[in-house]
Amino acid sequence: MRGWESDMLLENVKLALTGLLANKMRTFLTMLGIIIGIASVIAIMTVGDAMNKSVMGSMGDMGVNNISLYIMQKMGEDYDYTSDTFVRDMKDKDYVSEEMIKDLTDHFKDKVEGVALKKSVGEVKIEDGKKYANISLEGVNNSALKQTKVKILAGRGFSENEQNESRKVIVVSDRYVDNMLGTEPAAALGQTVEAVIDNKYYSYTIIGVYEYSESQAGGMGAGKSQKDIRTSAYIPLQTAIIQLREKYQFDELEVVAKNGADQGVLATEISEYFNNKYYKENDAYESYAYSMKEEIKSMESMLNTQTYAFAAIGAISLLVGGIGVMNIMIVSITERTREIGTRKALGATNGCIRLQFITEAVVVCFIGGILGVIVGQIFGIMASKMMGYSGSASVGGIIFCVLFSMAFGVFFGYYPANKAAKLNPIEALRYE
Repeated sequence: MRGWESDMLLENVKLALTGLLANKMRTFLTMLGIIIGIASVIAIMTVGDAMNKSVMGSMGDMGVNNISLYIMQKMGEDYDYTSDTFVRDMKDKDYVSEEMIKDLTDHFKDKVEGVALKKSVGEVKIEDGKKYANISLEGVNNSALKQTKVKILAGRGFSENEQNESRKVIVVSDRYVDNMLGTEPAAALGQTVEAVIDNKYYSYTIIGVYEYSESQAGGMGAGKSQKDIRTSAYIPLQTAIIQLREKYQFDELEVVAKNGADQGVLATEISEYFNNKYYKENDAYESYAYSMKEEIKSMESMLNTQTYAFAAIGAISLLVGGIGVMNIMIVSITERTREIGTRKALGATNGCIRLQFITEAVVVCFIGGILGVIVGQIFGIMASKMMGYSGSASVGGIIFCVLFSMAFGVFFGYYPANKAAKLNPIEALRYE
């Protein structure tokens, strides 16, 4: 930009600020529509960011590197998707066996870290006099226990011998220890957990205590007392299988991919490998695998689209603010008709007059946009904290909102500025 042009722009900004400060209340009311519009967009983006982080965090805890493998009914071209009937119940040959799991890990050893296996034993209420604790008892292998991402406070997880020999050992939460034993986690090691499951008595030795977090409740702990919240307790997978009198077979499992592996491609490869080798001749069932990472990407895209849609709806209020700016600019031009005539008589061109009033409209919208960002951030952060999340609008989103408000100033300021530029100087000087 040449020197005289920058000086002219700076002079126009000074004139705009002088005019705005001369009518503070009118200026504030003019900005109000812009402030509300920008604030609503920023607040929506902030709350949307907080919700995205919460959902993505919850899904990430489920295992970002996991590939879920299910055994499901075959759905060929002739399958009736409106029907709820199944071809037949699952038989032993339809389940994933121990040999199939070993084959999977051997075949994809360069891409698969392990297979997480779980068996739900049931929900149990442990009681000792007036003391009680609610637990969900799960049998897990070591890969599954690792995938829970629990933080061990005292003790350890399961050894290979404890898994293979079906030892009656258990890993419980610090919430359970506090409710039943009233001791520090380390003092609970070696204590027993006595449970009645399906009218049968079982006793487990505590070998590990993990830190319970509210996120593990999945929102199910809301409104419950600390003693009534149900926490998970883990026993070796083989122990659970024997207790349940089941076979070592599964209709769903989690495959843990190694870092660097393409989960989407690997999911397809695993599904095709199983179907071609084990389910090609199966008359009713087949395997289906999908990547948790792909699901997370899909969910993130959906949530972002939703946030942008709400932000766009909030931005409609900017139109009201823009119309307010146009209206006040027309009033301002009417009041300053003689000033415009004087400037033209002194040699000001139509372009100079037009630039003066467009600059004034842009300054109004710029200041309104900055204030709107501040107000929107405050209300957005407050709303996020009330929901129990933390969030913030992106820097790119903030810059876009400010630039957008300035563009509104140009758009809605052009008509009144052009009207001022076209005033006849003689008529303007005669205006009372």
